[in-house]
Amino acid sequence: MTKTEPMPVAPTRDPALLLDDLCDALLTPRTREDMRQLLRDLCTPAELRTLSERWHVARLLDETSMPYRDIHDATGVSTTTIVRVGRFLRHEPHQGYRRAIDALRARDAR
Repeated sequence: MTKTEPMPVAPTRDPALLLDDLCDALLTPRTREDMRQLLRDLCTPAELRTLSERWHVARLLDETSMPYRDIHDATGVSTTTIVRVGRFLRHEPHQGYRRAIDALRARDAR
């Protein structure tokens, strides 16, 4: 049985191919620590903070009845970001926040 050679990486500017490749990489960590290390290599501290804040805001919007202004006061996240996260959580077709929140909720219910 022959081992399959990985496809060589070719330079590209195609946003879809770049995103697919990133998604594949993000699916590889098996532990929180492995994911933390990958994210620290991929992102600047400011980018990590921004991503973490957005995720925290999504959970607050989904799991509490806190008004946007109270979330801003408690977290320091801009109301513009809170509104954007709320829109993506509730109205945009991607539903990435929703799927992740529901998956974590299902995992925690086991």
